[in-house]
Amino acid sequence: MIVNRILEGAILDLNLGFEDVLLKVLLPIVLTYIIAAFVGLERQNVGKAAGLSSHVLVALGSVGIAIMQRLMFESQLESGLFTNPEGQRIIAQVVTGIGFVGAGAIIKDSSNSIKGITTAATIWVTAMVGLILGSGYIILGSTIGVVMVVLMLIRDISRGYNPLRSSVKKGKDKND
Repeated sequence: MIVNRILEGAILDLNLGFEDVLLKVLLPIVLTYIIAAFVGLERQNVGKAAGLSSHVLVALGSVGIAIMQRLMFESQLESGLFTNPEGQRIIAQVVTGIGFVGAGAIIKDSSNSIKGITTAATIWVTAMVGLILGSGYIILGSTIGVVMVVLMLIRDISRGYNPLRSSVKKGKDKND
């Protein structure tokens, strides 16, 4: 009995039912993973530095933060305690932080050509899709994810790329 009370206080999402875990945790994570994996695979297969792992990790971190923030807010509402809006600033910090990650993908070469803007944008958008899905907006997040994937498919196919197969030869890098 004492152990259960300690665990309930230490493991804050232990009181979620199966349906809550499925809809509030697993569904956003799975959708975020699918969208980010496709975008990351496409970036990797056209030879960009930020590929599958980068996109999936950024998006999973974002969806995790959004789910945590949502569960924190719902817990405060259910307990009847004063809801502290300061706790809702976490997402704003993720948006800012991802901007710095994306900026690291942008380079300017010796011919003053800027490369990596599309990769930076895909990192930022996959993170935002993770935040949207994690916050519980499944239709909005899925719609943005599908639109992003369709846009990339159309662009790649019109350029003659198969986004699901690597077209990069070792040592070569395609431009954005």
